Amino acid sequence: MKRSVIVLGVVIVSLFLVSCGGRIQAGDTPSDTLAALNLVRTGTQGVELSVVPNYPPPLLYDQNELIALVELKNKGNYNLEAQDCFIQVTGFDPNIITGGFGTVRSCAENVQVFEGKNVYNVQGGFNQLEFSSSNVVLPDNVYEYSPQLNFLTCYNYHTTASPMVCVDPILYQVTPEQKACQSTDVSAGGGQGGPVGVSHVGVDMVGSKAIFEINIQNYGSGRVLSPTSDIRNCAQAGIDYRDLDKVEYYVELSGGSLSDCKPNDGIVRLNQGSGKIVCTFDIPSGTAFETPLSVNLDYSYVQNYMKEVKIIKTPQ
Repeated sequence: MKRSVIVLGVVIVSLFLVSCGGRIQAGDTPSDTLAALNLVRTGTQGVELSVVPNYPPPLLYDQNELIALVELKNKGNYNLEAQDCFIQVTGFDPNIITGGFGTVRSCAENVQVFEGKNVYNVQGGFNQLEFSSSNVVLPDNVYEYSPQLNFLTCYNYHTTASPMVCVDPILYQVTPEQKACQSTDVSAGGGQGGPVGVSHVGVDMVGSKAIFEINIQNYGSGRVLSPTSDIRNCAQAGIDYRDLDKVEYYVELSGGSLSDCKPNDGIVRLNQGSGKIVCTFDIPSGTAFETPLSVNLDYSYVQNYMKEVKIIKTPQ
């Protein structure tokens, strides 16, 4: 009898432990939190757009309602307020597709904050918007109309990269065996949770000065804009060539004081999707040590999704 009770107790405890183990979430243990943080801090995506299949349909009659259902996902790690992200449909004649189908809408409509991915939501935020035209009418003697609908998203974004670097103010005075780390270049591939990020950091020590060559890369399929761009009107006259390919930056080193950064105006200009920042820091005397180099990037981003529809004149 006692043995049966003991066996039954072991079974109950085992079932309890299994059921609890199945509910482990990010943050329950240090390893879970680290895994979630790695997902959040990496990646090369920002706001991603897709159109629900058959909304709009590829073929429809005029004088019918046209509905487009757009799904938006914030796959980066930066939260967007209502004024930080907009979507608009262009590429059609507003005299044919009427009813405000091309109205500028906020990506955060109905959700207040379009959140990025975090340790409690590693997939990022989601929203769905409906664009509709209640009455599509072709002009007389026009029997077919096939516009390329251009779903255009423009948004502000921020990327922070914090690669660990080794600084060594007495580079040639002691042997490698006496040092805790070696001053070497750092690869930062894989992104930092946004479409623009740091790809590589070159490290060079000149006496007590650390010189960092920071390479910036546009990882996404869209175009980088200055963070001061008028993103609400990016499909119209709000954007011109002077807004293209500009990223504002700010660099800090925990273990040193900033001496100089170039470009001096705090704006790196991308050429064919890449740019370079060179920063010099004064390092206090002492032995080699590792420290985080914090690179903060502010920019706007524009990308699009195309879908063709064919509108046929309704038989009379």
